[in-house]
Amino acid sequence: MPTVYINAIAKFLPNEPVPNSRMEEVLGVVNGSPSRARAIVLRNNRITSRYYAIGADGHPTHNNAELTIEAINRLMAQSGADQSDIDMLSCGTSTPDQLLPSHASMVHGLWQNKPIELNSASGICTSGMNALKYAYMAVATGSAKQAVCTGSERVSSWLRADKFNSESERLAALEQNPIIAFEKDFLRWMLSDGAGAMLLSDKPNRQRTSLAIHWVDGISYAHELEPCMYAGALKKDGKLLPWSDVLPEQWLQKSMFAIKQDIKLLESYVIPKGVQSIQEVLRRHQLATGDIDHFLPHISSYFFKDRLSEAFTKAGIDIPEEKWFINLHKIGNVGSASSYIQLEELFNARELKIGEKILLSVPESGRFSYVYALLEVT
Repeated sequence: MPTVYINAIAKFLPNEPVPNSRMEEVLGVVNGSPSRARAIVLRNNRITSRYYAIGADGHPTHNNAELTIEAINRLMAQSGADQSDIDMLSCGTSTPDQLLPSHASMVHGLWQNKPIELNSASGICTSGMNALKYAYMAVATGSAKQAVCTGSERVSSWLRADKFNSESERLAALEQNPIIAFEKDFLRWMLSDGAGAMLLSDKPNRQRTSLAIHWVDGISYAHELEPCMYAGALKKDGKLLPWSDVLPEQWLQKSMFAIKQDIKLLESYVIPKGVQSIQEVLRRHQLATGDIDHFLPHISSYFFKDRLSEAFTKAGIDIPEEKWFINLHKIGNVGSASSYIQLEELFNARELKIGEKILLSVPESGRFSYVYALLEVT
């Protein structure tokens, strides 16, 4: 197929960075009791700051679509491209502002440019990469000459204490421990807000660096493994009961719309399946690890970086850690936007050499999916 190029990358991170010491000040304290899990989770993930779309008054400053359009506006200004030349918009997110309409429709409504093709990729962290793949295929097949793809999250509103108080109060009324389950509290100290955007074209930049896309490849293990990370459902015996089949009064009582993660399942499978999936894509594309100059793995915690590096070594996957580029500690885990924000910093703030190859690696624990992309500096 014709070569597709990433000609510009931009990000938008709302408000000022929030240090660990201010997290509960911004997100709130559940039922008046500071979290017992916070210190443990932060010690393991080693994140020191993150961004929330919440102002000093405690009210939201941006919704997800607004975060996304801010990243797109910065992308267009940076690239000098004319928005009237964009043929399609592909948006990925885990946390849309509403069930319907689609996230891409809401972003396009704010963009106010022209009639264009839209694609909304749902899922968790890989949704941003799936949005990239759709845009890549649209340009490669000639159905678009220029496309914009995005990854974005506005998860802070899902993490606010008021979303959990009803469950805590119900447990206290039943004379049970009012502390919310670790599977819910865990993610309150992991996730962040932000957006990233890329401009794809069938031609490279004339006077600036571009990234040629060699391939984007995804693998799912949902046929083998039960759901691990989920929202809008209750999990029982490995299966999910959807919110629409539960009485409305239970939605708040059980914090049903909170993002939850099965920690035991995560620890058992996310690394082994990560090793299995990268072995498969390296074999499938006949890519030698020695040809990789920059490795950008999306990780939720530095706890998993150490384990992933160890597992790679045992499996004979030789990607030295000096080739790894991760900015999790200062940006936080921005889900579907994380790989965009990693690549944006590498592309805009580092000196890249023509011919260098960049491997993006994005896992998600929803039901264990992995997406990889190989790029080349040109």
